[in-house]
Amino acid sequence: MRDLTDTTITEAVVSTVREAKDARLAGILEALVRHAHDFVRETGLTEQEWARGMDFLTRTGQKCTPTRQEFILLSDVLGITMLVDALGNRRAAESTQNSVLGPFFRDDRPQAADGADISEGLPGTPFFFEGLVTDEHGAPVANAGIDVWHSDADGHYDVDVPGLSDPAMRALLRTDGEGRFRFRSIRPSSYPIPDDGPVGEMMRATGRSVMRPAHLHVMIAAEGFQRVTTMLFPSDDLYLDQDPVFGVKQSLVTDYASHPARSGPYGTRTDEPYTLLRHTFVLEPGRSAHDPRPS
Repeated sequence: MRDLTDTTITEAVVSTVREAKDARLAGILEALVRHAHDFVRETGLTEQEWARGMDFLTRTGQKCTPTRQEFILLSDVLGITMLVDALGNRRAAESTQNSVLGPFFRDDRPQAADGADISEGLPGTPFFFEGLVTDEHGAPVANAGIDVWHSDADGHYDVDVPGLSDPAMRALLRTDGEGRFRFRSIRPSSYPIPDDGPVGEMMRATGRSVMRPAHLHVMIAAEGFQRVTTMLFPSDDLYLDQDPVFGVKQSLVTDYASHPARSGPYGTRTDEPYTLLRHTFVLEPGRSAHDPRPS
């Protein structure tokens, strides 16, 4: 442990973590040390750059609150969140692909009846959704729990809408005996990720877009199947290829079809143009070892 050099210090540090009682912890820490040391060597990191990095991480932590997680946002824009999700949720090509959970899921969402309006009266283009949940053979999955949540026409989730205290644009639904579910809301919009903190500074410094494409969050849980946490993106969104959190997958890009006024699906009429989205979700059997929420 004495007279360590830039070529010997890594093994010295690694030797201090190998005896951890938790073998998995020891392995993770060893890999962290090796990669971090290699990063410093590869970049030739200076003391001034190291200090700036420590300041960045300190301010990232200081920006965190019970409703704002700047470190998760940093993980998102570095692609780490999506990489962890991809490793833990490998799916067959014909199954619905996973995407990131995002920071706006709430356990205190209301349960909604089939076809219910979940917008809570917020303004926006009427949005109708018709979903079907099946297994890999096309058989319907009945009584599946369907969480949906999305932004408003200005890109705000209910937690960010001024003056709104109750949940809106989110609900827990159930599939019927034919695996179907329906709801009405307002069309979601693209929106910027929070850019008033250290992550925003980094995005500006690298010339990256902070705009997320519009999307509908859907999480499906059914007995005997892997949980699916996913998003559906409109095919005409301008930001599909610039998503700062890397959550877009081609199989999740779909047609948010526009329709004229004085019509509507499943017997509902609207006096203004509306959007109709239909989608089939295909579940895989089993239970994911990386469920974001307990059953």
